[in-house]
Amino acid sequence: MRLDTAAIKRGCGKNEIAEFRQLCRAELDYFRDAAKTEGMLVVGCTQEAALFEDEAKRRSGTLQFVNLREMAGWSTEGAKAGPKMAALLASASDEAPASPFVTLSSEGVILIYGRDDVAVEAGQLLADHLDVTVMITRPAQIMPPAVTSFPIVQGTIRSATGYLGAFEATIDDYAVARPSSRDALTFGAPRDGLTSRCDILLDLSGGRPLFSAHGLRDGYLRADPGDPAAMLRAVLRARDLVGSFDKPKYVDFAADICVHSRSGLTGCHRCLDLCPTGAITPDGDHVKISAEVCAGCGQCAAACPTGAATYALPPADALLHKLRALLLSFREAGGANAIVLFHDGQHGAALIDALARHGDGLPANVLPFAVNEVTQIGLEAFVASFAYGAIGIRLLLRAKPLHDTAGFSQTIAMADAIVCGLGLSGQRVSTIETDDPDVLGQELRAIEPLPGVERAATFKATGRRRELLRFALHELHRVAPAATDIIPLPQGAPLGAVAIDTDGCTLCLSCVSACPTGALRDDPERPVLKFVEDACVQCGLCQSTCPERVITLKPQIDFGAARAPARIIKEEEPALCVRCGTPFGVKSTIDKVAAKLEGRHWMFPAGDKRLDVVRMCADCRVVAMSEQQFDPFADVPERAPPRTTNDYLRQRNTKA
Repeated sequence: MRLDTAAIKRGCGKNEIAEFRQLCRAELDYFRDAAKTEGMLVVGCTQEAALFEDEAKRRSGTLQFVNLREMAGWSTEGAKAGPKMAALLASASDEAPASPFVTLSSEGVILIYGRDDVAVEAGQLLADHLDVTVMITRPAQIMPPAVTSFPIVQGTIRSATGYLGAFEATIDDYAVARPSSRDALTFGAPRDGLTSRCDILLDLSGGRPLFSAHGLRDGYLRADPGDPAAMLRAVLRARDLVGSFDKPKYVDFAADICVHSRSGLTGCHRCLDLCPTGAITPDGDHVKISAEVCAGCGQCAAACPTGAATYALPPADALLHKLRALLLSFREAGGANAIVLFHDGQHGAALIDALARHGDGLPANVLPFAVNEVTQIGLEAFVASFAYGAIGIRLLLRAKPLHDTAGFSQTIAMADAIVCGLGLSGQRVSTIETDDPDVLGQELRAIEPLPGVERAATFKATGRRRELLRFALHELHRVAPAATDIIPLPQGAPLGAVAIDTDGCTLCLSCVSACPTGALRDDPERPVLKFVEDACVQCGLCQSTCPERVITLKPQIDFGAARAPARIIKEEEPALCVRCGTPFGVKSTIDKVAAKLEGRHWMFPAGDKRLDVVRMCADCRVVAMSEQQFDPFADVPERAPPRTTNDYLRQRNTKA
């Protein structure tokens, strides 16, 4: 492949660049010398990474590898790939922080759940390696073993929870095999509702999976009992699941800023709706995320309106720093019409590799950007990419995703609405859902060049996702072709306003007490309802709390909201205490209450001065009632005594 060292130096001007032809062979001594230096060292080769790591094992600085060959050089446009190589090197030079881990421990206790002799055969293959129990659901003719190497029981799993090292299943129709079984296994009397615990769960039942997104549940293995090869693969995988395993903690969660619920009323439930594995569950006023069950799709973090859930592999600000380095270096090296191709390391990297080896490779303006899961990409990354000068974004997904991607589709719809509203028309953001490298190449080469921002932004932001999104939106608005002030967004967007029917609003201010972000505010001196749009996360708690049902959410971006003062939605004259003059409520509301009570309630006869207590503050009301020696139980109209349980029992016995 050709190396355009001059372009690479333009794009990576602050770094020392050295070019080699046989660094892993004849020129290995040059690498050894470079490995002795301090600071980060980036090598533009991944094929010989093991060799270089071995040579640099005593190195104190960071060592990174970039696949320049398959990602850029091996292409029909390889001669023009210098700016792309510079971009890839610059992005790799921006080091991401280390991600945390959780540890899953398995002692090798396995429950094999099946329907026939296949489950017993799997147990025989694993008996020398694991602690095996075979459970047969609705058993047919199964030959009793000559020697009992492991227990075989009858049972049907009603439900299952857990993960590798901590599965728990509720069993119905449970029965132990009779040792006197002769030509076929027979079982004792069945029982329901038993609990079984195990480290590994091998499902050979052929029925419905025991878990949603079952392929993402660590320790749960599933195979078609009619496919001997699939069964054997599952057995081999199960055999290795003994010991302690480190698993990335994909999502960090800050419960104090979660807006799921307040006072028993549900507000935001985006993450609960989107999680494919059931790792997220309600937990009082917030939710709880099980790091052991989480499979790392990242849709919860991308949808979270407050940033309570944030992706950790890498954090959102670290990802934006890499995007910034990628796009700005590409531009400085002379590249134009940048298309960012987000892909994962397993499926996407393999397709790009195949396209480079057996096809035309990636176009020179397509910048591959590897992430753990494509669905982790949040709105802030889309917005920042266009602000940094990208003209389009493509998201490489499997033809048949491993989990539902509805949340990701919502994020794409929001990104489309924003960029179109700011004058970047055309198909800017779309997915490429394929397992065929040739289809990938065709889709990428069919992209028409579209105008981007005239002058790319260069901001470098840190913080939580919501702060990053605000900053990226501000910067894109500043450099966009059409600086539209207000852009409507699809339902579910984390930005917006509230629409309140002021005629129906009584200024009870329940919404103010429920609002977790302070977007809705009151004034301790007078009856008024204010709104700060920049603080609104569209959680819906105000809508759920409002007793008059006059609040609706209005998803939108108002680019002037960040600088706007609190907007008064409704203001009324305060009710002044008729005794001391202290303001204590809303005058219109007090007048309505008094009008409804006067002459219609036994305590407030028409024209009686007792009605004045309704128009008094709490302190004066107590004084007035004391002065009038008012007994609230006097003159109460006679009513039938309340009925007791004995009354109902006597009535039932009489009828009988």
